[in-house]
Amino acid sequence: MDSKPVDYPIEVIDTTNQVLRTNYAASITGCQTVEIRPQVDGMLTRICIREGDVVRKGQVLFEIDPAQFQAAYNIAQANVHSAEAAVSTARLVLDSNKELYEEKVISDFELNTAKNELAEANAKLELANAELEKAATNLSYTKVKSPVNGIASMIPYRVGALVSSNITNPLVTVSDDGEIYTYFSMAENQMLEMVRQYGSLKNALAEMAEVEFQMSNGEMYPLKGRIDAVSGTIDNSTGAISFRAVFPNPERLLKDGGTGSVVIPSNYEGCIVIPQSATYELQDKIFVYKVIDGKANSAEIKVLPQSNGKEYVVTEGLEKGDVIVSEGAGLIKEGTVINAKTDTK
Repeated sequence: MDSKPVDYPIEVIDTTNQVLRTNYAASITGCQTVEIRPQVDGMLTRICIREGDVVRKGQVLFEIDPAQFQAAYNIAQANVHSAEAAVSTARLVLDSNKELYEEKVISDFELNTAKNELAEANAKLELANAELEKAATNLSYTKVKSPVNGIASMIPYRVGALVSSNITNPLVTVSDDGEIYTYFSMAENQMLEMVRQYGSLKNALAEMAEVEFQMSNGEMYPLKGRIDAVSGTIDNSTGAISFRAVFPNPERLLKDGGTGSVVIPSNYEGCIVIPQSATYELQDKIFVYKVIDGKANSAEIKVLPQSNGKEYVVTEGLEKGDVIVSEGAGLIKEGTVINAKTDTK
């Protein structure tokens, strides 16, 4: 005996075009983030920037007490002058010995000795020049400069602090965030669906529509970006593959170290779209209730792994013209007599 008919909304299946936007949790980094560390040991005598300043490549950020390095440079320079004088003297001796040798006043041994002394003097001059170059380099390192354009981070040191090349915390971090990178991961089955849709990951990167970014406060970032890199391997521990999207950041609204979500659109033409409220799950399978002869008949369906949180794109189990219960599927039992409400679509 049939039960009393129950009022449920129904939907007649048709095909449509659908854009699905899928969110992926992402972390933000500047396109280039550099930790600035001193290359010589000494005491900070000046901090030339403020935290959060925009800095330029080559700009002096810190100064380290140059006294010992200036002294080392002066000594190296004096050694060069001394070595140059020794070379000049050795050359004069050799020239004199050549004349004496031609007049047979001195022997081969004395001439060769003069040649060797000049060679030794030249070698000492080369060594002195190398030491001078090293001293000049170390002296230049007392002015710590930025290797990139970017924004300065917080500065954990103050004037008077002793610093060295092996300090735990960098003097400052400079992040070039005129463009920013967002790193996110995608499950393997989602990646495979992308490959199916575009033919290959290479094609996907070339043909995919621009992506969007949802900031941590829920607002959408006003500029769109693009996916420009993908990992060549799948993480064994998570079964996910890593992607990178790049966004322009002219107003520096996005900051290195921030978080949000990359939003990827997927376009599907001539597909079947149903509300998620029309489905229920059982043992990891998704079902709908088709209305056949006025009664609810469960039917398993296959859907795309991507969804917008409200609708599914159905790949198997439904055809154009089928009638389904569009809401409350989880409350219906097999064979329930359906008193159809007006189609909500």
